[in-house]
Amino acid sequence: MADSPVVVNAKATLRTSVLARRAARPAGERAAAADALAEALVAAPAVRAATVVAGYVPLAEEPGAGRLPAALPGRVLLPVVPDQGRELSWVVAGGALVPGRFGLLEPAGPRLPAGALAEADVVVVPALAVAAGGARLGRGGGFYDRALQHARPDAVLVALVFDDELVAALPVGEHDRRVDAVVTPSGGWLYLS
Repeated sequence: MADSPVVVNAKATLRTSVLARRAARPAGERAAAADALAEALVAAPAVRAATVVAGYVPLAEEPGAGRLPAALPGRVLLPVVPDQGRELSWVVAGGALVPGRFGLLEPAGPRLPAGALAEADVVVVPALAVAAGGARLGRGGGFYDRALQHARPDAVLVALVFDDELVAALPVGEHDRRVDAVVTPSGGWLYLS
């Protein structure tokens, strides 16, 4: 079922605003934020205890760029966006990163099916904003909402955002998956209600 036009428009407006702020953020501020995010993420008890962590390779303007996924411990799964369709597959990190669909860097190597995400104890997801109740605003393709259907019920879902992207509320559609925690540069790891 598709989101209502009100939700679709509200999300589109927010995406435009967040992406403009990210593009205007100075490189030095992004680098300092990436360092703080990586340190807070790997210091979190849930991540330290994890055997398998699913992560991603942030774009240059995204939180964590330049530090993730290399900072993640243990066996790390990284997503691969298919040439067609909207179901992510996964690759064990460790090899070369190559350009993929939408200009994203993704790992080269044998593809694991979408269900491989069930191996992850912690799933680090990209977000443009996160609300105090765990609602996550993505880029609008639905890739992660679909992927998170394969996560174990006990897996910790955590999003990385800049400080000003942790907000009181966000528009939410029926298919949107909430996260359990958020990491911000100055606030560190925060479990959400």
